[in-house]
Amino acid sequence: MKLYTKQGDTGKTSIIGGRVDKDHLRVEAYGTIDELNSFIGKAVSELNQEKFEDLIKDLTAIQHELFDGGGDLANVMKERHYKLKEEPITILEERIDVLSEEAPALQRFILPGGAPAAATLHIARTVARRAERQTVSLMKEIEDVSPVVQKYLNRLSDYLFAAARVVNHRLDIPDVEYIRSANVFK
Repeated sequence: MKLYTKQGDTGKTSIIGGRVDKDHLRVEAYGTIDELNSFIGKAVSELNQEKFEDLIKDLTAIQHELFDGGGDLANVMKERHYKLKEEPITILEERIDVLSEEAPALQRFILPGGAPAAATLHIARTVARRAERQTVSLMKEIEDVSPVVQKYLNRLSDYLFAAARVVNHRLDIPDVEYIRSANVFK
């Protein structure tokens, strides 16, 4: 199998059940999910297997779920069977609660950063937010988009924030508070 087909040379790309322009909202949304998935893979590569076995397990499952969600956004067939379900959202919520209990309580906004894996998770968090915004735009334009993808991305960004904080906490790297932040978390 060749990696190049030359079919995209005219500015169009194939999706499940059709072809669209490469800058179509649908392609922007699932392309950003692909970018997000890559940053999560980078974060996994930066984590120590023993110290972060739970996070690696979470992030690997998330990578599969992102493929499902991207595929759901790329599907324009008349009869669709969406792969991303509600259950992973519930699991993310449970994991957010566990991770939030482990990290020190927050009072102020923090700066993204710390350990390399934590910084990568913060980047992934911002990419998740962008993917969510693009999915919302797609949902406004096209009515037949699974709302589960948007909800999943919203919860995922919260998970990535909590995971980044736990990485720094386990490595004894304190979060850096934004110096002009009021106490916003109570």
